[in-house]
Amino acid sequence: MLLKGKKGLIVGVANNKSIAYGIAKACKEQGAELSFTYLNEALEGRVKAVSDELGGKYVYPLDVNKDEELESLTKYIERDFGKIDFLVHSVAFAPKEALAGKFVDTTKEAFNVAMQTSVYSLVSLTRACLPVMNDNGSILTLTYLGGPKYVPHYNVMGVAKAALESSVRYLAVDCGDRGIRVNAISAGPIKTLAASGIGDFRMILKWNETNSALKKNVTIQDVGNSGMYLLSDLSSGVSGEVHYVDAGYNIMGMGRVDKDDEDRTILAWDKVK
Repeated sequence: MLLKGKKGLIVGVANNKSIAYGIAKACKEQGAELSFTYLNEALEGRVKAVSDELGGKYVYPLDVNKDEELESLTKYIERDFGKIDFLVHSVAFAPKEALAGKFVDTTKEAFNVAMQTSVYSLVSLTRACLPVMNDNGSILTLTYLGGPKYVPHYNVMGVAKAALESSVRYLAVDCGDRGIRVNAISAGPIKTLAASGIGDFRMILKWNETNSALKKNVTIQDVGNSGMYLLSDLSSGVSGEVHYVDAGYNIMGMGRVDKDDEDRTILAWDKVK
């Protein structure tokens, strides 16, 4: 098994439908020993249920915006694991009102919240875990096409994802001296708890299914398997990259115009407009 003997921390799993769950499950199937974090008491039960299902030994409280909890996390890992081999960062948030209307109307407060929680948390979490991470380890975060390109209703989160992808590159260099790799997966749209806050999300799913190279949407299993690859030694020569798992949607320059799908494409485009 590819991850036998490896220990990892999963930050940001919400339930068994989240992308982080797909990655954790794929890692578990390849022999990894897992630990998880939960944000607050309201989510503690959900995360513990996932941990129990996947044989996780430890579940830690963690609000990535609280320095004292990051410091405690380092101590918990050192106490329970000694060292870990990989870290999954699946944390993003923006106020709901910042995902509606025009981006130009984003408030300073909403912008700062999105950047701190969705971007700086990768930096602070990496810094907290480096002392308890083995050399030649791997760090993985999650991004989306709305970072490098415009996606309707993504607004400030798109700007945050662009900053996150840039952070991946800078962190990859900072961590490279120890052989620790830092990468991101840009997943296609998936029905998750986080996606529920994006307007017209059903339309976005249909548009991607109609217009991706593979003419389908991806699943958390698809993303999970790619995540496992980036966390394993199979990707030992890969760092600072954004790996797309979106059925090839990101390569498309415009909507598909296949004869059989022409009506569906026009209908989808009309809905977007």
